[in-house]
Amino acid sequence: MDSVTPLAVGPGLARPHRWLCAHPRALDTLVAIGVLALILIGAVAGPRMRHQPLGPFFVLLAVLAAASLVFRRDLPRGVLAFTVALTLVEIVTNDEGPPRTSIVFGVVVALYTAATRTDRPTTWRLGAATAVLLTGAGMLFALNPWYSQENWGLFAWAGLAAATGDAVRSRRAYIAAIEERAVRAERTREEEARRRVAEERLRIARELHDVVAHHIALVNVQAGVASHVMDNRPDQAKEALAHVRQASRSALEELRATVGLLRQYGDPAAPTEPAPGLAVLDQLVDGFVRAGMRVRVRAQPPEALGPLPGSVDLTAYRVVQEALTNVHKHAGPGATAEIRIVRVGGAAGSALEVTVEDDGAGTRPEGPEGEPPAPGEETGGGGHGLLGMRERVAALRGSCEAAPLPEGGFRVRVRLPLQPRRGGD
Repeated sequence: MDSVTPLAVGPGLARPHRWLCAHPRALDTLVAIGVLALILIGAVAGPRMRHQPLGPFFVLLAVLAAASLVFRRDLPRGVLAFTVALTLVEIVTNDEGPPRTSIVFGVVVALYTAATRTDRPTTWRLGAATAVLLTGAGMLFALNPWYSQENWGLFAWAGLAAATGDAVRSRRAYIAAIEERAVRAERTREEEARRRVAEERLRIARELHDVVAHHIALVNVQAGVASHVMDNRPDQAKEALAHVRQASRSALEELRATVGLLRQYGDPAAPTEPAPGLAVLDQLVDGFVRAGMRVRVRAQPPEALGPLPGSVDLTAYRVVQEALTNVHKHAGPGATAEIRIVRVGGAAGSALEVTVEDDGAGTRPEGPEGEPPAPGEETGGGGHGLLGMRERVAALRGSCEAAPLPEGGFRVRVRLPLQPRRGGD
């Protein structure tokens, strides 16, 4: 009664339906006209009313009751009280015969409207009060016997209107809740998708940096050495160029393996090699040693370290890789770096501790104008190495310390918690 149900509207009625939804007052006017017609038809169609003509007073009451329904959306309780009053007037003042109880149709529409705009307890209070008031008046003041069907019809119509209005209100609230949850779920899904995309982009950028940065740094330094000694010491220049070739080949292989991981699942060309870890630490160190850096490794034997989770193993390898790359770029090829990898225990559980420090005694590579780069400045880069290292460690709930040493040089210390391994893992 409050609106036209969209499912009941055919294609040919789409335009009138939209117009009525946009003009609720016009819809209420049509409802009022229909209720007036029902009141008048019901007043003359009953078997006891066929020989009792309609009086002008009843027609006036019917017109007033139907006309008040035009304002049922604005004043639902006021319209309900007004229609109930008009119905009581018809029941109490009719002394010429049985009351024409069809005027109760106005009360039915008004009670239905009030029920759709309030809560359930209020609906049942209004419905009970209306039913008792109209039924009691019919039993006390009407000329019909107290048990006549007209009196019980008043009670039934009031109860039906209250129940229908409450059901419609509950259904609207349920649909609104479903729509709200759907909108909220869609918004949450979009935010989660954006967050995952941002995290994946950051992970890819960090992985590419860790894979390629140290090789490019080696290529840069060895190319500078080759250019510097090309005229005076060609043999040393050839050796430096050989190192450039080896480093560039390694960079291309690791870059191809990393980019291959971005291919779709099931691509037969995608690489299946495991991610690097401490097991290939010797190969990483050997590349820097060939570039002129002195590296000492002090690591506990594999049985003392125990089986490491894949994420911890990869992060430890990347930390050492980035730290040695920074030593080579900032301290120079002649620096001495020391790597310590130990498993430590504490109240919070065991952890893998990785320390890389240098003495700062190397000869720094010359910059573009023949001047050494400032400490901490990445040659030709944006300085994302330490940031990526900290992000990797933070993802494993570890700690990362990176600071210069008082006596010179630089130290990177990382502590990675080791999750307890479950049986069968």
